[in-house]
Amino acid sequence: MVSVTALWLPILVAAVLVFIVSSIIHTVLQYHNTDYGGVPNEDSLRKAMRELNIPPGDYMVPHCAGGKERNSDEFKQKVDEGPVVMMTVYGDDPLNMTSSLIHWFLYCILISVFAAYVAGIALGPGADYMAVFRIAGTVAFAAYGLALLQNSIWYKKNWTATLKSVFDSFIYGLVTAGALGWLWPG
Repeated sequence: MVSVTALWLPILVAAVLVFIVSSIIHTVLQYHNTDYGGVPNEDSLRKAMRELNIPPGDYMVPHCAGGKERNSDEFKQKVDEGPVVMMTVYGDDPLNMTSSLIHWFLYCILISVFAAYVAGIALGPGADYMAVFRIAGTVAFAAYGLALLQNSIWYKKNWTATLKSVFDSFIYGLVTAGALGWLWPG
């Protein structure tokens, strides 16, 4: 067994490498640029939403409070008339990436900690690189990617966009596995 505290360097290196790889994916490769489409007559929609002054948050339209209302004829009619929309309204300064990047890096550290923890329980000091790679990579991939499928299952997010993000998660898992295997204590 290897304690997580003995793995602080591989955890940090894994998080930094995933952060760098994700930056390359999003700024150089840019295959996520097609994840969201535009709407027809965007200016009219933007004007109508500005007039509504919707506070930041997550919304569903039409909205119902629970099962009883969801089964009402009135709600079913609203759904049939459409549109049905799930949206997130951003707060002030939505294009400021600093907070998101900080949170993303902390998330990368968290996943690296869990991957290292599981590998540390299963393996001892001096473990074979591929043994560390398999365990850490599996945990990291599962943590980065498998929960993303729920977004397409429940929230109707475009499957192509979701699968691209799951592919990214596979890459992040490989990077995490490589860093932990490379720096595993002897």
